[in-house]
Amino acid sequence: MENEGFSDAALVVLGHGTELNENSEAVVFQHAAELRRRKIFREVREAFWKQEPQIKNVLAEISAPKIFIAPLFISEGYFAADKIPKGLGFEFPNNLKLKTENSEIFYCKPVGSHDSMTKVILSRAEEVVKKFPFPRPPKNSEITLFIAGHGTEKNENSRKPVDRQVELIRAQKNYANVHGIFLEESPRISDCYSFAQTKNIIVVPFFISDGLHTQEDIPVLLGEAKRIVEQRIAAGQPSWRNPTEKNGKLVWYSSVVGTAPEMADVILERVREAATL
Repeated sequence: MENEGFSDAALVVLGHGTELNENSEAVVFQHAAELRRRKIFREVREAFWKQEPQIKNVLAEISAPKIFIAPLFISEGYFAADKIPKGLGFEFPNNLKLKTENSEIFYCKPVGSHDSMTKVILSRAEEVVKKFPFPRPPKNSEITLFIAGHGTEKNENSRKPVDRQVELIRAQKNYANVHGIFLEESPRISDCYSFAQTKNIIVVPFFISDGLHTQEDIPVLLGEAKRIVEQRIAAGQPSWRNPTEKNGKLVWYSSVVGTAPEMADVILERVREAATL
């Protein structure tokens, strides 16, 4: 990547941003710091749509000949493929390059819909079993893998990255089976128990940052008492204990995909694609 001609370019890692969840911004700063450390770009900046530093102000401060905006979003949904690109003057997905007086600005597609997210999901799944091997690490052939997404019937693109990853990972035939499950559409998170033909289950949350959904909603939907989950969170403990037995299954619940170190490489893949426009 160092020889790919990005030394005159700036990279802006763009998050949604919210005042309600401090972890929402942490993941943007995490990956921007890693990409800054690699010294590939002239500069790497953090920006947000809904909080400071706001994307329009950050863009106004950059003087590089090329600027790449990498949206740290899971799907080509309302914000990443409609609201934000329109607000910045792009037309998604047909016109993702703008020319200003001083710069060419490229809008990358969101990270979550890139096929290289497979590596991130598998890394999260392998990591949680390795870290909590009780009573022994099960073989992949003894595990059903679930990718847990948000999903929404308001936007058909919301679930597409999950469905795509299910297809890609299932084709590898490493696990007994692979399924997508969702918070807000079918099949639901709690359906994992009826789908799994194996005793062992791994649930990987396909979200960018840790928040209410991943720390509280999903553990409760997996069968942990809301009171216990809230007590653990209040005590600064993980809201799910790995592995936990529920409904005759042994369930491992991994960290979210968005905070995985491999995400920096997915961002670079999106930049490479945008550079060919």
